[in-house]
Amino acid sequence: MNKKFKKFLSYYKPYLPLFLADMFFALLAAGISLVYPMIVRYITNDLLVDSNIAEAIPTIVKLIFLMLGLIALEFISNFFIAYKGHMMGAKMEYDMRNDIFEHYQKLSFNFFDNQKTGQLMTRITNDLFDITELCHHGPEDLVISIIKFAGAFVILIQINLPLTLLVFGFLPIMFLFAYHMRGKMSRAFRKNRERIAEINAQIEDNISGIRVVKSFANEPAEIEKFHQGNSRFVDSKRNSYWHMASFHSGLNMFTSLINVAVIAGGGLFIAKNIINVGDLLTFLLYINNLIEPVKKLISFTEQFQNGMTGFDRFYEILNIEPDIADHPKALTLKEVRGDIEFNNVAFKYDDTSTEVFKNINLKVKAGEYMALVGSSGVGKTTMCSLIPRFYEVTEGKITIDGIDIRDIKLRSLRRNIGIVQQDVYLFAGTVMDNIRYGKLDATEEEIIEAAKNANAHEFIMELPNGYHTYIGQRGIKLSGGQKQRLSIARVFLKNPPILIFDEATSALDNESEKVVQESLEKLAKNRTTFVIAHRLSTIKNAKKILVLTEEGIKETGTHDELMKRNGIYAGLYRLTYEKNES
Repeated sequence: MNKKFKKFLSYYKPYLPLFLADMFFALLAAGISLVYPMIVRYITNDLLVDSNIAEAIPTIVKLIFLMLGLIALEFISNFFIAYKGHMMGAKMEYDMRNDIFEHYQKLSFNFFDNQKTGQLMTRITNDLFDITELCHHGPEDLVISIIKFAGAFVILIQINLPLTLLVFGFLPIMFLFAYHMRGKMSRAFRKNRERIAEINAQIEDNISGIRVVKSFANEPAEIEKFHQGNSRFVDSKRNSYWHMASFHSGLNMFTSLINVAVIAGGGLFIAKNIINVGDLLTFLLYINNLIEPVKKLISFTEQFQNGMTGFDRFYEILNIEPDIADHPKALTLKEVRGDIEFNNVAFKYDDTSTEVFKNINLKVKAGEYMALVGSSGVGKTTMCSLIPRFYEVTEGKITIDGIDIRDIKLRSLRRNIGIVQQDVYLFAGTVMDNIRYGKLDATEEEIIEAAKNANAHEFIMELPNGYHTYIGQRGIKLSGGQKQRLSIARVFLKNPPILIFDEATSALDNESEKVVQESLEKLAKNRTTFVIAHRLSTIKNAKKILVLTEEGIKETGTHDELMKRNGIYAGLYRLTYEKNES
């Protein structure tokens, strides 16, 4: 048994009692369906032939009550199967969805850099829908089909062997036909899933960038692009429906052929007194009990392919091992001072052959305020992203208070680092919800204090509902400066000993920049701080400025020292100054 199938079966384990109850009622329902034709045969062949009508009536009445009792029992069985069985499938889907979402949280930036959000959403939604049906109906359909098929076969042989063999002559051809169609349907269903995932990715991309679309008046181009993707999905659907239509039409044709064969063969046998009318009637009733499970078994292949295609895509994600994870002996940081050292660090992305930078050697003392500058693309943000292990160093090591960051538990490491980025992400919710994200158990008083420290309290109080104002998806109802101050308040609440400011003021106007800069300086007090600077004027007071190139750190010093050296930094500063003047 391969690992994938074991994983699939493992989702039944928590619901084993419910699964066994579902199977019991499935067996009961299948058994009851086999009893009705036998009662009809007994009435037709025995009561109405060998007895007079007056004597047969009391027995027929008893049999009617028996059948009513069986109907009630069958109703209970089918209700349990339909309700409880489906709920079991829904709970298993719930567990799978939890598992894949939790797995997403473990994967590093490397994984998300190469994925489309819409595609990932499809894996956690659409791909799991058919798995619910397979988890519930799969085993149940197999049990019902096998019981009905085996029971009908045994009874039909007892009624008439030649007629039974005539019916069974068609079955191998039906199974061969189904096997042939199964492969084609599987490929078609997988293509459908890929196409709907592409559409989801396109929709997510469009909605996320709707302001860019509208600013360039490119709605017609986006609509045309979507129409093309939607047309490809329709084409893949057309292909899958062609195979599905062939499959189901073929099955119905075989069913009709079997019925014609039974009627023709039965009529011939009656003419030759091999069977009587009652036996032929019973035989025709049992044909449904025989053909229905065959149809179910064949349809199960469709359901299985559909469900397992979704499970394949689900398992494909679960099978991706996080490239950054805690090792068994990882430590928890305690009483962090904030001494950070880069020791001969180099980094390159997995899908590239050239290094972003190399030979990074750097010591930053606890509480030191260090600025990082350099031309665009030299890896300033990437270098700082190595400290919380968003990416893993390719060579060398980074230590905090002398401990290699790879020996520290990820949660512990990241709890001690606060990051303020240029592109602030605020969640849909209230102002208070977003600030509280820095410390989930914070009191309202702590949140308000953090907002005051971030110079955010005044503008928050001017909002319609103050701290309980809903700010929209990504904080769309706030200005850039307001969003940035909320992100700073979030970090104030977190209260980490190490800070990273990633071009935190570069997208702001001068007035907002001044307010935010004050907040950042207040936040940075007595904390080890890395500042990635776009506007060099904001870091003139830094005690240490590093100039990063692809070859490593080329210059180090204060603003005045670097200007006197008249090197890379001086050139960048003059270029920035000239731009501001113009």
